[in-house]
Amino acid sequence: MIDVVARDWHTDICLRSEDADPGVRSLASGFEDVRYLCFSFGDRSYVVRRNHGIGTMLLALVPGRGVVLMTALRAPPADAFGTEHVVRLAVGKAGLEGLRAYLRNAVQRNADGSAISLGAGPYEGGAYLSATAAYSLLYTCNTWTADALRHAGLPLAPIAAFAEDVMVQVRRIAVEQSASGRAP
Repeated sequence: MIDVVARDWHTDICLRSEDADPGVRSLASGFEDVRYLCFSFGDRSYVVRRNHGIGTMLLALVPGRGVVLMTALRAPPADAFGTEHVVRLAVGKAGLEGLRAYLRNAVQRNADGSAISLGAGPYEGGAYLSATAAYSLLYTCNTWTADALRHAGLPLAPIAAFAEDVMVQVRRIAVEQSASGRAP
């Protein structure tokens, strides 16, 4: 099972810590008693520096350095973000491995294999990690989440620029899974 979270204009993808392999769990190094790991993507200047001025917002439209936000949760995503903002989806073993590989490859590593940390995230349990992908108008946080879901074997459209684009699709998939008996 995985969860997709809508946070206003932004989306995250979460998996249970027991479903994460050692490479994905290592991204939560330093966080204890973690039950869920949530991942999202953003523009490094906008997110890490917390510079939300008009200049930074305009620069986010052109390719620039990306950042992965990892959030370690002790409670289920529905408890942390509200049930109305979370959609749970079933994925098979191959889909789970595809998602794990996507997450492992999304983060830049030091020579010793550890993730390159960019500091604490915006809330408790969060960390910013250097991303391998560049952020731009054509590759946003929601595009990144849709890519992660496709790697998990879920049928998302190639274009998902806005959070609602992603959430409409995952809600449809959840309904289809429920109708076929695959629902979480």
